[in-house]
Amino acid sequence: MKAILLAGGLSLIFTLVGTRYAIRVLTTKGYGQLIRDDGPTTHHTKRGTPTMGGLVIILSVVLAYFCAKLITGDEPSWSGLLLLFLLVGLGTVGFLDDYIKIAMQRSLGLRSKAKMAGQVTVAVIFAALALTRPDDRGQTPASRHLSFIRDFDTITLPVIVVVLLILVMISGASNAVNLTDGLDGLATGASTMVFGAYTLVNIWQNNQWCALTQGNKCYDVRDPLDLAAIAAALTGACFGFLWWNASPAKIFMGDTGSLSLGGALAGLAILTRTEFLLAILGGLFVIQTLSVMLQVGYFKATSGRRMFRMAPLHHHFELKGWDEITVVIRFWIITGICVAAGLGIFYAEWVAGA
Repeated sequence: MKAILLAGGLSLIFTLVGTRYAIRVLTTKGYGQLIRDDGPTTHHTKRGTPTMGGLVIILSVVLAYFCAKLITGDEPSWSGLLLLFLLVGLGTVGFLDDYIKIAMQRSLGLRSKAKMAGQVTVAVIFAALALTRPDDRGQTPASRHLSFIRDFDTITLPVIVVVLLILVMISGASNAVNLTDGLDGLATGASTMVFGAYTLVNIWQNNQWCALTQGNKCYDVRDPLDLAAIAAALTGACFGFLWWNASPAKIFMGDTGSLSLGGALAGLAILTRTEFLLAILGGLFVIQTLSVMLQVGYFKATSGRRMFRMAPLHHHFELKGWDEITVVIRFWIITGICVAAGLGIFYAEWVAGA
């Protein structure tokens, strides 16, 4: 528990202090956000706001985690190192995307194929490594079963199918957070709540861990306490970054932050055996992604007609006349409801079977 508190507290401090410094450095170098001309006109005032703030989040999480380990004298776990690899790997892809936007002065950054290739490479390496190095109970970080609140043990999937499913989850989650990151503080605040939920999930799994407590309803996972420390570090980092990212934002996380945070969410779901539960906890991200899919599908099916004024969904409400801060707060409320529902289902399953 000491490592969890240290990781969360240190990452909060690191982002609060580090983001202020990053704003000054990025502003000096002229690393400002480019704004799409086809979006809401109110966003044009944001042109030039420093971006790539996700670097501060990533560095704060990694530094806070290893500081907590150093202070407590615990060794990093294989699961924890894999989750950090996913965070840093997708952050690197996002950083390249952000940097190209700034250097080439174009709003789209990396070409879609190059961006997808980077995500696929990181996801496949993560998946392959997560199925290796079993502990003394034979548990690897990732499972070869599908899961909701725990594994469905009836079917063992072939390794290639597991790798493909992990690839889909990581790509889907990272792009979902990326789509949501369109208003000041929206993705940051929503991510804070979902990572906070996963901190509680990991702590509960550790308290009822099969390695410590035998029983029919114990959780057969790998390294839950260490995952809780990283989830707490992610929660603290997002919370600290929100101080500067809330409206009016002094800095944006960019693809550096959104891709890495989305990947970390998927990684936590995979490593905690709660893959389908992520769709409830991160319900806002699912809604945002579905709005884009429906918009594209409807546009093609009707030869140019639109279901929404603009996708993702938050832009639709902006164009309907909602203030940006109103959209953000109401979407945060939706996230809070989703997180409460997900945690309620998680706990109810344990109570029902206890």
